[in-house]
Amino acid sequence: MAYLLSVTLLWAFSFSLIGVYLAGQVDAWFSVFIRIAFATLIFLPFLKIKKIDKRIALKIMLIGAVQLGMMYIFYYHSFLYLSVPEVLLFTVMTPIYVTLLNDALDKCFNPRFFAVALIAVCGAVTIRYESITSDFLFGLLLVQGANFCFAVGQVAYSRLMSKSELDHKTVFGWFFIGALCIATVCYALFGDASKLPTTNTQWWILLYLGTVASGLGYFAWNKGATMVNVGTLAIMNNLLIPAGIIVNLLIWNKQADLLRLSIGAVIIVSALILNHYLNKRVTISSTI
Repeated sequence: MAYLLSVTLLWAFSFSLIGVYLAGQVDAWFSVFIRIAFATLIFLPFLKIKKIDKRIALKIMLIGAVQLGMMYIFYYHSFLYLSVPEVLLFTVMTPIYVTLLNDALDKCFNPRFFAVALIAVCGAVTIRYESITSDFLFGLLLVQGANFCFAVGQVAYSRLMSKSELDHKTVFGWFFIGALCIATVCYALFGDASKLPTTNTQWWILLYLGTVASGLGYFAWNKGATMVNVGTLAIMNNLLIPAGIIVNLLIWNKQADLLRLSIGAVIIVSALILNHYLNKRVTISSTI
């Protein structure tokens, strides 16, 4: 779980950096393309093309195309219609998608994982609930598209790599190559060359988001996803919300209800503790 916690802290800054410095100023299609391109460069040197089954490489590329390529397309454009806190709030459905996708693939329904994820959603909703804007519906749909793509990628990568002995860093380049294929096509078709970055700050932010937040972040997150159960993975998705709002409040001086933030954070942490407790009980009973 250390991987997931580390990435949560890392990604907490990404929401505000995009919302404050990039959204509406830099073409969203270009932001997606260049961020993924930077991330791809990080892992290209580790690729061992001749030592991996082509079918595995293709599967990882498809996962990257969905989890990163398609997700970023929805995600970046949502900032054009929603505030940073609203984007954070509307990500609360990700853990539900994670648990339901796992159950669907396993052809079963696990009420424990679903209940824990639902508690986390309640905690996230408690943190920030405010009157919606006129762009609520479209922004909500964009964020849900991003949430679903992110959930699909996590579940697929976890199930694929947990059954494999491959070294994550030697194959993760395929993940970004798949995402880059999507991003390149979309920028070529829909990009606006007149809205490229105009300041050094914007370029540095894109470099950070590409190499650190995306490159190292997604590698650590997906590797961490293979080391925890579904319930823990679902909860960690929602810990991004209080972390992101805290960063947004402290650094960019955004208004937030500290009482509700605290209550929501306690609910989410309680769900994480409950999941570990229930998982421990199941493990003990299965060994008796």
